[in-house]
Amino acid sequence: MSDPSIRKIVIVGGGTAGWMAAAPLAQQLARLAGPVCQIVLIESPDIGTIGVGEATLPTIRNYNRSLGLDGVEFIKRTQGSFKLGIEFRDWGHLGNRFFHGFGDFGPPIDNRSPYMHWLRLHRAGKVPSYEEWSTSTVMARSNRFTPPQGDRPSAANAYSFAFHFDAGLYAACLRDYAMQRGVQRIESTIVDVELRPEDGFVAALKLADGRRIDGDLFIDCSGFRGLLIEGAMHAGYEDWSALLPCNSALAVPSARVGPLTPYTTSTAKGSGWQWRIPLQHRTGNGHVYCDHFTSDGQAEQVLLQGLDSEPLGDPRQLRFTTGRRRSSWVKNVVALGLASGFLEPLESTSIQLIMDGVGLLIENFPGRDFQPCLAAEFNRRVANQYASIRDFIILHYKLSRRDDSDFWRYCAAMPVPDSLLHQIELFRSTGRMVVFDSIGFSEASFVSILLGMGVVPQTCHPFIDGIDETLLLQHFQRLHSAIKNTVAAMPDHAEYIDRNVRADPIAPIPGGNKNCLRQAA
Repeated sequence: MSDPSIRKIVIVGGGTAGWMAAAPLAQQLARLAGPVCQIVLIESPDIGTIGVGEATLPTIRNYNRSLGLDGVEFIKRTQGSFKLGIEFRDWGHLGNRFFHGFGDFGPPIDNRSPYMHWLRLHRAGKVPSYEEWSTSTVMARSNRFTPPQGDRPSAANAYSFAFHFDAGLYAACLRDYAMQRGVQRIESTIVDVELRPEDGFVAALKLADGRRIDGDLFIDCSGFRGLLIEGAMHAGYEDWSALLPCNSALAVPSARVGPLTPYTTSTAKGSGWQWRIPLQHRTGNGHVYCDHFTSDGQAEQVLLQGLDSEPLGDPRQLRFTTGRRRSSWVKNVVALGLASGFLEPLESTSIQLIMDGVGLLIENFPGRDFQPCLAAEFNRRVANQYASIRDFIILHYKLSRRDDSDFWRYCAAMPVPDSLLHQIELFRSTGRMVVFDSIGFSEASFVSILLGMGVVPQTCHPFIDGIDETLLLQHFQRLHSAIKNTVAAMPDHAEYIDRNVRADPIAPIPGGNKNCLRQAA
C-alpha cells in the first residue's frame, strides 16, 4: 500500500500570510515520525506585500507562544508596542469617544454578566460609565502598561493585551523561524499553473526561470488576486460591499511622537475613518474610505491633516472589495489571508484570520486522498467566522447617529444581515446579548461597542433585581477602587518598553543573522 500522507506543501506568496502559514506547519510536521514532508514557499521579487504597521488581537500571543518565540526578542525585532484595545473617536456622533478594551468587566455576579448588574445601577443613576470597570480601558486612559500579574482573579489580571508591530519585520522573523526548520524559499514569479487533467487538482507551478514546482497541497497566500484559489480553482467571491462600503485605503508612516499610547486610535471621518498605530520607531497611519463618496485627492488631504507628526513618505494606495471566497479550500488548494477574503482593518482582524485559518488547516490536515469532508468542515468554520466578524464591523457603521455626510447617511439606511439585526434588537430591548461565533469577538466586545455607540437597553433581565442593591453597589465600588489603585501603581507604557523591550534604532531592514527564537537549553 502506498503512503497516503502529504509529502510536499507549496506555499504561494510570502509576506505575513505566507510565513505565518509556513512557521507552524514546519514545526508540526517536524514532530511526525515517518517520511519527511517538504515545504516550499515561492515569493516573487516583482510583487510587493501589504506591509504597513499592524495592530493585532490578544490571541496573537497564543500563536507566538505555540512557536516558542521569545517574547522580548519578538517585540524588539518588530519594533513592537503593546495594545490594550481601540479608542474610537467621533463614531457615534461628532465628539463621541469610547474604548473597546481587551478583557472583561469583572467576575460574573449571580451567574450573570456584570454589565447586566451595572445596567440596573446605571438606570438608577448610581454608577458612572461602564468603562470605569474595565481595567484595560482605565490603563489606556492613563497610558499605563504592565503584563497581567498573579494567578488569582483580580484587577491586576482582569485584562488582556495584543501588540502593534511592523508586519514586514514580523514576517521576516517568521521567515527565519521557518527556514531554520527546513522550509525552502524560492524567489521567482509564477507564470503558469498546471492542473491534473483527470480531476482538476493543481499538479505543479511553472516559474519564470523555467523551473516546475510540483506538490501535493498548495496554500494560496498570493493576496487579493488569489492566483490559485480564484485563478485556477474559480472559487468565486461573495461581495459584501453593500454592507461594508469602504473600498479604498491610503497608508503613510509618520515620525513617532509622545506619549506612546498603548492602544490603536480609530477616528471617524466624513467618508470613512482614520487609524493611528504607535510603534517604537514610528507611527502607522491610514485613511480607510469609500471612493463613491470622496475622491482620492480629498482622502489624502484628510489623512495628512489628521497626522500628529510629519509624514515619512508619500501615502500608499490600496483598493479592495470586502467579502470572502465562497470556498477557501477547493480540491488541493487552501487560501489564507487576503486570498481568502478581506473585511477591512477596523477591528484588526486580518492577522487573526490568517492565524485561525492556519490553525483550522492543521486541525483538518488532509492526506493525499483529500477527503471532501475535511474541506467542507474547513469552509464551514471559515464562513462562520467571516460572517461573525463582518457583523461586528457593520455594527460600528450602522449604529452611528452621524448625518453630516452622504457616507454616514448611507450607513444609517443600508440593510444589514438578519443575524445582526437580532443581536441589536435583543440588546436594545432586553439588555441581553447573543454571540454566534464562540472563537470570535466576545460578549464584552459587543457590549463595549453597543454602549459606546449609545445603545442603552430599555429593560434589564427580571432576575437582576433579586440582589440587594446596597450590596451590589458596594461590590461595584470596591471593584472600581481596586482598578483605580492597581492602575495608579503601573508604569507608563513608554517607560515599561524602555526598561524591558526597547528595540535598537532602525537602520537597514534587518537580515537573517538575528532571530527572535528562544534558544534550546
